[in-house]
Amino acid sequence: MPPPNQAPAPDQPFKLSISREESKIPRHGSESNWVYPSEQMFWNAMLRKGWRWRDDDLAPQDMTNIIKIHNQNNEQVWQEILKWEALHAQECPCGPTLKKFGGKAKEYSPRARVRHWMGYELPFDRHDWIVDRCGKEVRYVIDYYDGELNHENYQFSILDVRPAFDSLDAVWDRMKVAWWRWTS
Repeated sequence: MPPPNQAPAPDQPFKLSISREESKIPRHGSESNWVYPSEQMFWNAMLRKGWRWRDDDLAPQDMTNIIKIHNQNNEQVWQEILKWEALHAQECPCGPTLKKFGGKAKEYSPRARVRHWMGYELPFDRHDWIVDRCGKEVRYVIDYYDGELNHENYQFSILDVRPAFDSLDAVWDRMKVAWWRWTS
């Protein structure tokens, strides 16, 4: 992989931190955890995706808060994935690791589209995370919905995390969990 882009953008209005925080999410094929982007890396990534900072009234502290929210969201997603993975604790006693992830903000999940048809808001983002369950790849779909910002712990998003409907195991897991939710 190329080194991370920590250089300031040409027209950037203020200096941003280049320090990075290690997550609690185990990285597949490594003894270490995933490392979150710095404020500068996040800024550069948003520019690559077409964001134009002049449209928003941002201050350096805003980027600090955005990074805290981003990191907290990812930690929360991992905790939700671990709840699903607990269904497979016997087949993977060492626990899952995160292999890769990708944003799909413009691709709404079928569940998000159905909810929208029923009158609910669309998610502002979607990610797919690929988890390694002791040699088996499992894809999770995460829809991110706007929520109220909790200033104490930087929780912002309402998350909908679930295994993708791309294997019989995932279908069975979702059926079991739906049954438990409806009957308890």
